[in-house]
Amino acid sequence: MGYVRKAVITTHVMLALAMPLAQPARAASFDGEWSVRIASPKQECGNGATLSIGITNGHVASTNAAMQASGRVAEAGTISVSLMSGFKRAVGFGHLSSSSGSGTWHGMACSGTWTAEKI
Repeated sequence: MGYVRKAVITTHVMLALAMPLAQPARAASFDGEWSVRIASPKQECGNGATLSIGITNGHVASTNAAMQASGRVAEAGTISVSLMSGFKRAVGFGHLSSSSGSGTWHGMACSGTWTAEKI
């Protein structure tokens, strides 16, 4: 039993060490300011909004004091974001290319799509 456990632990350590250490550098191609247009098919959710976010080394942050954004962009461009404004919260998922992106979002009572362009 001890041998198997040691082998499993060793395998996990080796896999962790084999992961590329430069992942944030590859995600850096998405770095910069982005203009994001949020839309919903539900009329009660409003006519949409445009907000600005920043990406630095694959980490998402808001550039607007009224809206807090956080999230992560993977090296392949997959993005997950959480937005908070007061007590309202929404999460979004999608994909970015070097200059644009799109995806979906949902909050408590609303949902929709988003598109983004690098500024």
